[in-house]
Amino acid sequence: MDLGIAGRKAIVCASSRGLGKACAMALAEAGVEVVINGRDAKTVEATAAEIAKATGVKTHAVVADVATAEGQKALFAACPDPDILVNNNGGPPPRDFRELTREMILDGVVANMVVAIELTQKVIDKMAERRFGRIVNITSSSVKAPLAGLDLSSGARAGLTAFFAGVARTVADKNVTINSIQPGAFDTDRLKGILAGTATRTGKSVDEAAAARKATIPAKRFGTPEEFGAACAFLCSAQAGYITGQNLLIDGGTIPTAF
Repeated sequence: MDLGIAGRKAIVCASSRGLGKACAMALAEAGVEVVINGRDAKTVEATAAEIAKATGVKTHAVVADVATAEGQKALFAACPDPDILVNNNGGPPPRDFRELTREMILDGVVANMVVAIELTQKVIDKMAERRFGRIVNITSSSVKAPLAGLDLSSGARAGLTAFFAGVARTVADKNVTINSIQPGAFDTDRLKGILAGTATRTGKSVDEAAAARKATIPAKRFGTPEEFGAACAFLCSAQAGYITGQNLLIDGGTIPTAF
């Protein structure tokens, strides 16, 4: 399918690896000029070069922490007027909520809620003027089914979801959409880290921890980043203009809900 977004420009946050990288690759394959972002210069530059070589589109490597004003300024210096914004940021590590300090809580809320709001504030009016805009927030399936230990991540992302549920309706008539994707278990470095922690706590091997996790998923496997990127690209497509304020759960059927 031609997504109808060739020639558009996108900022994809935290896109040097994992699900963010998959989104950037899928958008580039659709002909979108993309900003690749991350905090490790070597990884960011390598990803930008990889995507440019694979797709032939122009990429911009921006080494920056999007939680800072300087980092956000660097993003918009590379792409002043994006047509597409994919908000993404790493979540805090699993931790018993009793161990959280106020500073940890505030940092988690900034990283997984405030940053996406700030970036959206900076792009939404110009998108509305051009009568095209696609904003996708990468959150987590834990927004729908919170997991103990990921309370800070779940809470901040649930707040972000509720925040944009109202905002999305205010710009729908301008062909600007805001949606979120709630990933379950995907084969990424973050999942590998979580499985390693599980293995340590339970005395099992990482392979055993992975097998136990897969057994809880009706699809009996982890999702691939490419599957996730394709879903993100569709939500950014010209054909998705009638989809807004929605939360797409992609978890292999793990959460048993009809709505």
